[in-house]
Amino acid sequence: MSFWKTKKLPEMTTEEWESLCDNCGKCCLHKLEDEDSGEIVFTSVACKLINLTTCRCTRYNERTQLVPECLNLKQNDFTQYHWLPSTCAYRLLNEDKELPAWHPLVSGSAASVKKAGVSIRSYAIKESMAVNLEDHVIEWLD
Repeated sequence: MSFWKTKKLPEMTTEEWESLCDNCGKCCLHKLEDEDSGEIVFTSVACKLINLTTCRCTRYNERTQLVPECLNLKQNDFTQYHWLPSTCAYRLLNEDKELPAWHPLVSGSAASVKKAGVSIRSYAIKESMAVNLEDHVIEWLD
């Protein structure tokens, strides 16, 4: 049986944990939080460290030192994953939901993420291209 169906997030090995990431790049987009409501919205502006072709961090092992606001998900309280995109495997599994058919662990192909239109490749821009984050707020359809 698939490890993500039998183990909770805290029980996973580092290799299992890392394999949950589908490399959509959504968590690498800048987010804005409404100070009054606490609502978090995503922008189309990507972190300076992401490769927009592969949607992978170019300095993954050093990311939290190079970009202090970058979060190491494994170090966070699992109840705090509500801000992640609704398609994120970490959020889905934390909410006791199934991985979608396009997820590489289910489909067997990394290309399924792009094919399903889940990747940020087609719309994200680099930080250096954005002047005002508020001008780049996006909304996803679940």
